[in-house]
Amino acid sequence: MFKLLEDAVEPFPNQVVEQPPASLLAFIWHFTKPFKFLLSVLFITSAIIAAIEVYMLSAIGQLIDWMQAGDQNTFFQVHGTSLTGMLVLILLIWPLLHWVDSMVENQGLLGNFAMQIRWRAHRYLLRQSNDFFANDFSGRIATKVMQTALSLRDSVVSVNGLMVYVGVYFSSSAVIFMSSDWRLVIPLLMWLCAYIAVMRLFLPALKQVSTEQSDARSIMTGRVVDAYTNIQTVKMFSTNNDEEQYAKYSMQQMLSSVHRQMRLVTRLNTTLILINAVLICSTMGFATWLWSQSIVSTGAVAVAGALTMRIQSMAQWFIWELARLFEAIGTTQDGMDTIAQPRSVADVPSAGILAVPYGEIEFENITFSYPQQSAVFDHFSLDIKPGERIGLVGSSGAGKSTLVSLLLRLYDLKNGSIRIDQQNIAEVTEESLRQNIAIVTQDTSLLHRTIGENIAYGRPDASEHQILRAVKLAKADSFIFDLIDNEGNRGLKAKVGERGVKLSGGQRQRIAIARVILKNAPILVLDEATSALDSEVEAAIQEQFELLMKGKTVLAIAHRLSTIAQMDRLIVLDHGRIVEQGPHKELLEKNGVYARFWRRQSGGFIN
Repeated sequence: MFKLLEDAVEPFPNQVVEQPPASLLAFIWHFTKPFKFLLSVLFITSAIIAAIEVYMLSAIGQLIDWMQAGDQNTFFQVHGTSLTGMLVLILLIWPLLHWVDSMVENQGLLGNFAMQIRWRAHRYLLRQSNDFFANDFSGRIATKVMQTALSLRDSVVSVNGLMVYVGVYFSSSAVIFMSSDWRLVIPLLMWLCAYIAVMRLFLPALKQVSTEQSDARSIMTGRVVDAYTNIQTVKMFSTNNDEEQYAKYSMQQMLSSVHRQMRLVTRLNTTLILINAVLICSTMGFATWLWSQSIVSTGAVAVAGALTMRIQSMAQWFIWELARLFEAIGTTQDGMDTIAQPRSVADVPSAGILAVPYGEIEFENITFSYPQQSAVFDHFSLDIKPGERIGLVGSSGAGKSTLVSLLLRLYDLKNGSIRIDQQNIAEVTEESLRQNIAIVTQDTSLLHRTIGENIAYGRPDASEHQILRAVKLAKADSFIFDLIDNEGNRGLKAKVGERGVKLSGGQRQRIAIARVILKNAPILVLDEATSALDSEVEAAIQEQFELLMKGKTVLAIAHRLSTIAQMDRLIVLDHGRIVEQGPHKELLEKNGVYARFWRRQSGGFIN
């Protein structure tokens, strides 16, 4: 039975990734819809349980009246059938319904609901654009996903419980009061008006401060995670005190919202106690007066007292559930603002799968600029033949890395098109595009996984033999098999730490080169691929690059011009324009921009 309910809804659906709606109710329903059946069952069982509990209190009053009016000798003969029905209801039906209710909530909903939200939100965010992640803390985004999953689940489950309370418990109590004497309902209705007034006074303020607290918590987490992620920079610049103050400010903002929330909580709690005390005294006093006038029975007074005590205790639960609901909705709204952002780069509905039999690349009349910046490229064109090896040269800001980013479709063009083997990359899936391009960048970032997993990242089905061959070709076998992590794992099974911090820059780059060798894509991009390597290792790897580049279309960027001098054609860029192009020897003979770079180069860098 446990397994049946745990598997009732798949927590990791492999459906098409969709952008969540940007309106609150639609956003909640987007993630709630798969669980609508379980929520309906939970509502029904909760409603029946609430009705039975109210009846049980009413039965106590009825039992008192029977005892007061009946004969002890014939009591069980007269009321035996009714008492048996009560026992069956309390000992069998009530526990059974509680069991079903608990199973549906705990096994079917609480775990799977939150996890499916995390899964679906994570899948969508993985496909977000570079700008989305560049403009926010990664820790803050992760916190939003985790918080929103819990808050959305809690808000839906809370609404279910609150609807049962209002729809069943309160109305049933009112009916029982009226069955004794309609005037007994007056204190209850007066209390209800006061209760609604308290809610209208306090809950919007609690919702507001909860929303602020949620945002403050995610900012605080983001700042702390940012420091941990860049701990090497923090230590190198001895900025511990600055980081403390940076984090302290966000913690102070968080604590300030907590203090304001707790002040509201104290005021709310005190007000509730006061109106509940008035409810108890007025109901019991009025019921006692009606009894003294022989209008209601002793049992009715007992029922009124029991129900009043139950209502006042549930009233506190109700308002705290309502406060939690508002807090959860505020947190959900805050998370929705992050999670439901549209993707700036997305597959078109009819996107096809890119096929690269030749590797021809055409940049056709492209125009592009970063947000709020002048154009990097304005009607730029470049044709790269199949299997041609191109070197991109130019000062910082000339557009070299941007051209590579556009080829990978990390950004969309404003005008023009980029074609690979006559296929517009804007009309194929991002996944198929990037599967056909292998890249080694200057800033090599590794995942906090094993070395083997990092190397096989672009080709997870690779065998160990294939991984070892790539390691050898990348000249990474000189250090990999000596590595050991803090769990005692060695070689390919050793973990590299977050972003590969346990390795040197050269070691990380050799692992990245091994990853590219293993991927074996038809288009190869080398963005300062050997910048972190010493001359001896670079010379050894250059031999393997010749093998790696064979039969592939290659785009290489390097400030160290000697590393790209052997390319078929060098493209010299300046402010997004081609100012020179041709083989290394030909460009030197022209004695132009490239020749000036070559002469001025000192220590491997362009001044």
